[in-house]
Formats: sequence, C-alpha cells, structure tokens
Amino acid sequence: MKDVLIVLNYAKKYWRNALANVFLNIFSVVFALFSFTLLIPFLQILFNTSTQTYKPVPFALSVDAIKNNLFYYLSQVIENEGKLYALITVSVLMIVASLLKNLFTYSASFVMAPVMSGTIRDFQRKILHKILDLPIGFFSNEKKGDIISRASSDITEIKDTVTNLLAVIARDPVTIIIFLLYLIYFSASLTIFVVIFIPIIGILIGLIGKSLKKRSLAAQKKTGQILSVIEETLGGLRIIKAFTAEPKVREKYDKLTDDHYRIMKGVIRRNSLSNPMSEFFGTLVTIGIVLFGGSLIIGENSSLTGEEFITYIVIFSQILTPAKSISRAYYSVKKGAASIERVNEILDAENNIKEKENAISVSDFNSEIEFKDVSFKYEDAYVLKNINLKIEKGKSIALVGQSGSGKSTLVDLLPRFYDVEEGEILIDGVNIKDIKIKDLRSLMGNVNQEPVLFNDTIFNNIAFGVDDISEEEVINAAKIANAHNFILEIEDGYQANIGDRGAKLSGGQRQRISIARAVLKNPPILILDEATSALDTESEKLVQDALNKLMQNRTSIVIAHRLSTIKNADEICVLHNGEIIERGNHQELIEKGGSYKKLYDLQIF
Repeated sequence: MKDVLIVLNYAKKYWRNALANVFLNIFSVVFALFSFTLLIPFLQILFNTSTQTYKPVPFALSVDAIKNNLFYYLSQVIENEGKLYALITVSVLMIVASLLKNLFTYSASFVMAPVMSGTIRDFQRKILHKILDLPIGFFSNEKKGDIISRASSDITEIKDTVTNLLAVIARDPVTIIIFLLYLIYFSASLTIFVVIFIPIIGILIGLIGKSLKKRSLAAQKKTGQILSVIEETLGGLRIIKAFTAEPKVREKYDKLTDDHYRIMKGVIRRNSLSNPMSEFFGTLVTIGIVLFGGSLIIGENSSLTGEEFITYIVIFSQILTPAKSISRAYYSVKKGAASIERVNEILDAENNIKEKENAISVSDFNSEIEFKDVSFKYEDAYVLKNINLKIEKGKSIALVGQSGSGKSTLVDLLPRFYDVEEGEILIDGVNIKDIKIKDLRSLMGNVNQEPVLFNDTIFNNIAFGVDDISEEEVINAAKIANAHNFILEIEDGYQANIGDRGAKLSGGQRQRISIARAVLKNPPILILDEATSALDTESEKLVQDALNKLMQNRTSIVIAHRLSTIKNADEICVLHNGEIIERGNHQELIEKGGSYKKLYDLQIF
C-alpha cells in the first residue's frame, strides 16, 4: 500500500481529472449493469418462463422501482405487440445501454490522459531539476551511467507503473464495488460466499509481489552499471584500443549482462504469474458460484430463478476482468516501486549548498576577494589548510603547484561549488554565503582545461547562458577569442553543429569557443583552470593571445602548470599539500630560489 501511495502522491495535483474520471466510470458501470439486467427479461421472453405479474410503481432512484417499471413496460409490449417485438425492444435497449456505457468509458479515459502523461512529465522534470540543483560534490560519489539509468530506464519503468495504476485505480475499484453491491441485491448469501475468497487471493498475490520488488531493484541497479560501462567505453575508446583492452572490457560487460539476464529472467517469470494466477483463481470462484448457486436453485425454497442465476454469473464474470487488471497493476507497482526508490534517492538527496533566506543581491565586483583562514576537507583529510589570500580588483593571481596540492579546490570554493567548512571567503567584504548564489556565479566566468561544449551549433555554444543576444555580439566575442576566422572556414559557419562535446573541432578550436563564451558573458572575475595545458604550441599561442585579451581589465585567478604562461601575473601563489608555501611575482620567486624556482628550472630544462 505504501508503494501505491508514493505513486499516487505524484498525481495528486490532477485530482479534478481523477474525480471526473470516477464520476464518468460510475455512469459507465450503471449502464453496463442496465444492459446485463435486461438479460433477465430477454431470457424470460426467449424461453417463455415468466409467470410474474408486474404493476407500475411511482418513479424512484432504486433498483426495485426501475426494475419493476421496466419489466411492467416489457410485459405490456408482449401483451400488445407480441414476443418477437418485445425481443427486438429488449435488444435495442441493450444496444443503447452498451453504446452509452462505452461512451462514458471513453470519456473517463479521455479525462485521465492529462493525469497519466502529466505525472510522467512531472517526474522527468523533477529529476533533471534536482540534478541541476544538487552540488557538484554529490556526483563525485556517483557513476554517470547510473544517474543516466535512473533518469531514463527507471523513469520508463515508472511511466508503465503510473499508467497501469492510474488507469486501474480510477476505474476498476468503482466497477467492482458497484457490481458487488448489485450482486448482493441479487443474492446476499451467494455474494458473501464469493467475497470470502478475495482476501486469500490477495495474500497469495502479495507474497509474490514482495519478491518481485527485490528482484526489480537488483535489475535496475545492474542496468545502471551496464550504462556506466557503455558511457566509460565511449569516453575511453581511444585508450581501450591503444592498450588492446577490448577483451577485458568485453569480459566485464558480458559478466554484467549475464547477471542482468539472470535477474530479469526471474522478474519476467514472476510478473508473468499475474495473468495465470488471477485467471485460475477466477475459475475456482466461478466453479464455486455454479455449485453453490446451483444448490440454491435446486433447493425447494429457491431464492433465485434460472434466468437470475445466469445473469448473476454474467455480471460476476465482468468483475473478473477488473480484478485481473488490479492484480496486474499490483505486480506493476511492486516492479515500479524499485525504480521509484532509486529515483527518490536522487530526489531526496540533500543539497548542502543552501542560500540564506535574506541573501544579498549583488550585480558588480568593486574592490577585492579575500580568503580568510580557509580550510577544507572532502571527507577526513584536509585538502586546504589556513589559506589567507587577498585578490584586489583588476589583479591577476596565479596558483601553481603539484597535482593534488589544492589549486582546483581553492577556485571551486569561490563560486560555492563546495562550501567552506572553516574560515570564510569575502567579496567586497561580504561573506559569499550571504550573497544570492545566482548573483555570485554571475560575477564569474570559467575557462577549463577540458572545454565543456554541447552538441549544438557554434552560435548557441558561445551564447550559452546569455539571453537576448545578437549575432553581432557573438561574432565580436569570437573575434576577441581568435575563433572568428576558423568558424568562417567551417561549412554553415556559426550555425554548424559541433557534435558531442565539440568532437568535430580540434582542441585549440574548442578552447577558443569556450573563451568566446566567457568573453560574451563579460564577467568581472575570471577563473582559468589550466586553459592551455592540453594544447600544441601553435594552438597555445592563439589561445594564450585570446586569454590575454579576455583578462584585460578583469580580476583573474589562473591555475597553471606551464609557468611560462603566468610570468606576467601580479602575484603567484605556490601551493603544497593544501598550504600556500610561497607567494610573490615571477621575478621575486625566482630570486628567492625556493619551490617555484625548482619548478621553473625543471620546465626550462
């Protein structure tokens, strides 16, 4: 029941449609019952077994009044027009009732369409919005393929669950309840005999459903692992082939798919039990009704006529179909509950980068950035220790040091990709935790070692994140980034698609596109994370020239391995094991003869 409530919780905003659906389904069931009730006079006329005399009664919304007046009307038709005409009349009434029943059934499905499609849309939006809201640190512990699996195959599983459940829950319980009430009116003792079987069937189905959920959860986890391997293979195909590691990758992938095959085999087999089980139990109950009902008819004080008993069985058979649907929906919910659980792990994840209620709105950077006694650790070991650093507006600060010394972590703290645990970071004397996150990040532009580009046009990649931008502004940004000339040489120019992660461009071209993007944003603070380290000499020269133009009149924080690119920095900070061990300009640090001098000599050599 808990799993059902979780699914329904996502559909509660569409309660008006659901209410309309229930209302229309009630009419559908009423007309279905009306058509089945006409079986009694139909059979009586056909077999000439009616001996009862009916008299008209005042109109009332009761089964007895409606039934009595209908049968009185038919008896008058038989008396005045003959049995054949009466038979035709009953047949026409049955056709009209069936038409109205199906019209209301379609109308009920029509109003439920927005509920089903809307619930899935809401799920899809929620998971992407949550992914965008979560801090970068959350994804450090998660495999990309598993996240993709939750946002794709798990959502597909949830879609099937929601579709099945909403279709069933708004229609079939109403059908079963109304039919059962009518069957009680027909024969209370026979209906009580039927109802006794329902809890027993429910318990048996529930036991199988529990094991189905466990196996489905395991299957979805394996799907995530499979997608992770595919994602890693696509990203590392060049290395896999270079190291002839294809057999190893195949072996790993084949093992995962074998495990997934074994789990899914069990899931499919258990899921396939829903139809045969519900059909078998339905047959058992039907046989029980025939035996018990037959004994009631054969008995001396029979409360049922033969026609009524046949009609009873026909109406009861109509309960079996929605009962089977509920059974299938239950299995689907148990199967989908595993996917909901996995998706909810993301939706329920806590975002520890929180914005204060009365956060300050800023639009400009005026004086300085200050790191004051900043220490930071990811888990147990400190990555940064007691960092004290002032960066005045318009100055260029370079961070150098061995890999793992804390350079990237230091710049990641500034836009609050991670939050400072000890100490504080101030911009113009205001703690960055007191500033609106959007405003804080709007002050900064990033150019990374590996350019992050999207499978879109060059124009859209340069204009990414900036609204209402003109083509002229994009072209000017590309010119400053030394990208305009090579863009014109490409077919379709600025409207050319650059492929996945900019795969159709060279490394230098990709980097210049990302620089053009930063130029267009025009931020007062610039963060350059080893922006030229992965380039050849010619590309580096073009990119460095573009960076120099970009850095003019801006406050820049530059992470660099190639020390030749930061000779002109106003201040260079040398980091080692999370601490600043040296600082000064290039000439001062060379003269000091410390760690920076050793690094510089090694590169010159």
